[in-house]
Amino acid sequence: MKNSLTKFSLALTLASCIFACNYQSKSTESEQQMEEMHKVVVYQVFTRLFGNTNTTNKPWGTLEENGVGKFSDFTDKALQEIKDLGVTHIWYTGVPHHAVIRDYSEIGISNDDPDVVKGRAGSPYAVKDYYNVNPDLANDPTKRLEEFEALIARTHQQGMKVLIDIVPNHVARHYEGKNNPEGVRDFGADDDLTVEYKRDNNFYYIPGKAFQVPEPLNDYKPLGGENHPLSDGEFEENPAKWTGNGSREAQPYLHDWYETVKINYGIKPDGTKDFPELPVQFREETHQAHYEFWQDKDVPDSWKKFRDIALYWTKKGVDGFRFDMAEMVPVEFWSYMNSAIKMENPDAFLLAEIYNPREYRNYIQLGKMDYLYDKVELYDTLKNIMQGRGSTDNLISIQQGLSDISGHMLHFLENHDEQRIASPEFVGKAEFAKPAAVLSATIDQAPMMIYFGQEVGEPGAENAGFGTASRTSIFDYIGVPHHQRWMNEGEFDGGQLSPAEKDLRDFYKRLLNFSIKSPAMAGNYAEIHSFNRTNTEWYNDRVYSYVRWSHDQQLIIVTNFDKSDSFGFELQIPASIIKAWGLEDGEYELEEKLYGKAKTKLHVSTGQAKIRVDLKPLESWILEIK
Repeated sequence: MKNSLTKFSLALTLASCIFACNYQSKSTESEQQMEEMHKVVVYQVFTRLFGNTNTTNKPWGTLEENGVGKFSDFTDKALQEIKDLGVTHIWYTGVPHHAVIRDYSEIGISNDDPDVVKGRAGSPYAVKDYYNVNPDLANDPTKRLEEFEALIARTHQQGMKVLIDIVPNHVARHYEGKNNPEGVRDFGADDDLTVEYKRDNNFYYIPGKAFQVPEPLNDYKPLGGENHPLSDGEFEENPAKWTGNGSREAQPYLHDWYETVKINYGIKPDGTKDFPELPVQFREETHQAHYEFWQDKDVPDSWKKFRDIALYWTKKGVDGFRFDMAEMVPVEFWSYMNSAIKMENPDAFLLAEIYNPREYRNYIQLGKMDYLYDKVELYDTLKNIMQGRGSTDNLISIQQGLSDISGHMLHFLENHDEQRIASPEFVGKAEFAKPAAVLSATIDQAPMMIYFGQEVGEPGAENAGFGTASRTSIFDYIGVPHHQRWMNEGEFDGGQLSPAEKDLRDFYKRLLNFSIKSPAMAGNYAEIHSFNRTNTEWYNDRVYSYVRWSHDQQLIIVTNFDKSDSFGFELQIPASIIKAWGLEDGEYELEEKLYGKAKTKLHVSTGQAKIRVDLKPLESWILEIK
């Protein structure tokens, strides 16, 4: 392996050297900017599940049987504990009012049909009313919006920012705005139902055909087969609309997003655009220039509706949005909406769920997104490494390929769509993710995201109903056992956690707090892995190493992904890095920033350096030069 890597490694090392050697020449002008930057840590919490103390966990259980969390469960104590974990932003998932199988007709909300709702508690991505919030989450459903506004205020008082979802690609099959501001018309209210497509229609239609409920698959029955007055295999929609994932069938399949309908943004059925395109030079323009570009342009009605929705929540104090399946919506729309958001709040946090690397730069540069999911490259590679099916050598090309946009790529190891780390389907033990967590949090200046329960090893093992084990269900009323032990009946003090769970949470707390306070996290990166793969005996592809630095801090980070083997070697720091750091020959004290237990020194001789490293299984060192 060593010989086969030589040419590749030398090329990468040369690239790192060029980057490092150029650092000092440009550092003066950028030092002040870097000092003003801070690492962002997002805590994604499924709002419906967070505060639920009920442990019944009956499959397909009702709210009364399995319980549900409320906005009020995010007490000052709970929020302070989240903040102390090292969190800067909370993403409250599942807040906008989505379709739910519960009778709220007494307060003017129509009942939803189980035939077009996933689960009993409903998918958070089948939004039914964008101008209000899920009534399940309120102590008094008639005051649900006020209760959420109070949560926004409490979160801000604890020094954190608030994010919620917006899902521009699709809405619930039965969208019904009961709380529209004056002058706001519902989606589809003014559509021409006689045609498949019209630019200012909000939906696409299948004229002459009525919607049909999907055929059952694998014995699936809504609500697990429970009798329900609306669960009759029928749903009235005539003409049928295109389904959220783009299906043009009047009867979509059960694996389609049949509970939603696709929004029309002026993309004709043949794929051509029915709206102005951005000039190519707008890749370099500010959000102000993007905003000005759209002021005299005639745009589709759906664009205006979603812009108004985003600005409605921005005015209520929401600090940013996570945009679901953003790449299914044209990039020009994002320029239009995101520039409008930024005009209201220049610091708004705009995160897009995107899985096509070829589109990354379009959505950042033209769509004015701040951050994109780094799922397809970093997450997938780390998962393979953790499962023993991948090499750390593959991390080099990822960071190199994203070097111009690395600060825009949000890192995570869990979210509501992915398997829980501790599930047998992933790696079976939460501690196995420690090296990947260190790398995700420190490899660049991009945000890190933690999914609630990840910090205590939640395995997602429940048979919830519609949801499947390995992922904590987002469709059902359910309790989250490990998280509930940390919650400790509303004390939020970890009082019921096992020693191992407490240790895991302590690890995340140390890591995240270090990352948000470290000046180097806003600074420079160079991998030293390829140099050591070529030149260091016993160094292997279960280990990964890199350096981070700013004017005030120099870090050497090395991590061991192996679950059972320890590794010892003389880690070498290339001369280009030593030159960039301005280190003279001699011996330098090092401080390990996670646990402070590593005892080693940096030895610099004739412009090169080495460190004795002895890593235990799954151990990481973050070494700061003193």
